Amino acid sequence: MNKSSDKDILRWGIWAYLLFLIFEGALRKWFLPFLAGPLLIIRDPLALAMIVFALEKGLFPRTPFITGIVIIGIVSFLTALFFGHGSLPVALFGTRILLIHFPLMFIIGKTLKRADIIQIGRVFVWLAIPMTLLIALQFSSPQTAWVNRGLGGVIEEGFQGALGHFRPSATFSFITGTYLFFGLAAAFIFYFWFHLEHINKAVLTVATVCLLAAIPLSISRTLFFEVSLSVLFLFMATSLKSRYLGRMVMVCLFAVILFVGLSTNSLFSHAIDTFFARFTDASNTEGGVEGTLGDRFLGGLISAITSSGRLPFFGYGIGMGTNVGSQFLAGGRLFLLHEEEWGRIIDEQGPLLGITVVFIRVSLTFHMAKASYKKLQAGDLLPWMLLSFGLLTVLQGNWSQPTSLGF
Repeated sequence: MNKSSDKDILRWGIWAYLLFLIFEGALRKWFLPFLAGPLLIIRDPLALAMIVFALEKGLFPRTPFITGIVIIGIVSFLTALFFGHGSLPVALFGTRILLIHFPLMFIIGKTLKRADIIQIGRVFVWLAIPMTLLIALQFSSPQTAWVNRGLGGVIEEGFQGALGHFRPSATFSFITGTYLFFGLAAAFIFYFWFHLEHINKAVLTVATVCLLAAIPLSISRTLFFEVSLSVLFLFMATSLKSRYLGRMVMVCLFAVILFVGLSTNSLFSHAIDTFFARFTDASNTEGGVEGTLGDRFLGGLISAITSSGRLPFFGYGIGMGTNVGSQFLAGGRLFLLHEEEWGRIIDEQGPLLGITVVFIRVSLTFHMAKASYKKLQAGDLLPWMLLSFGLLTVLQGNWSQPTSLGF
């Protein structure tokens, strides 16, 4: 079998991974609730199989990023067992993040062609339409409704939103998937408006309406910030490439017109009220927008490093800061360690190994940003718009949560 055929096999594996990522929550909540536990890691065997296949066929990428992470992952696994929590299942669950999913990113990058990325973008644009209809139904339905069932098909309260509404989880296990899905969809939607030759314009128009509607319907401030970041990246691209200016003005005017039109709809109008109520309540608690951004980003990142001196040298053990870790070690979903991502990593793996992982993620993000900017200078907008989503996801996204890790 030649290299092209081998890459085709990997390509099919990547598409399967993507589909499981998007619909895993639906299986766990609605269709196979009795398998809610095992389905949590349904992508792990697939990812491992792709890694083994890539190694056998000489398609495994060689980069210092992978080498560093693999060494740290192995050491962290051993230190968790001998110096940390001592739980083999928890250590395995935590280590898989570094030894399986991190290398998989580079296999995906080496395998997919530009045409594959465009096709993935089309899938996200198409799926944004039914996904928005679903979260609208979840938003307007009581928690006892089938569409709002929790994991295992149980009736339970979701994540608190505002005005009596809970944040809809779409086809995902938690609200995390909703804002990540629409955040990535936004990057593709904005890109396609500048390259209409790749997409059906009518579908793109409807998907744009759905994206605007999804922001208040999701009751998610994170989605609002994700979309705002993509818009900011568009403005930056326009300032660098003046040929984008006319299309940028058109897209902005179109978005304003759509928003005004949507505001006449009673459901959307109520969703806006709910969204702003959520925004106000949370901002008051966290000290305004500055507090929200500071606590969730800068404050969490800085405090993770400044407080690392109080930890055991090898931390409390990899996996302990995950939900699965808390279930095994404490019998429930608790934040046993730092809630923010960098703090969790350093708490689990200790100052030396943890800060090294953080440094690798910062270095990788810088590498991505530099490469994307060079592509933008050459007139290629696609990597730049994908960076608008991937920047924070790679830098300090919550990889302890399986859906977030998948994205």
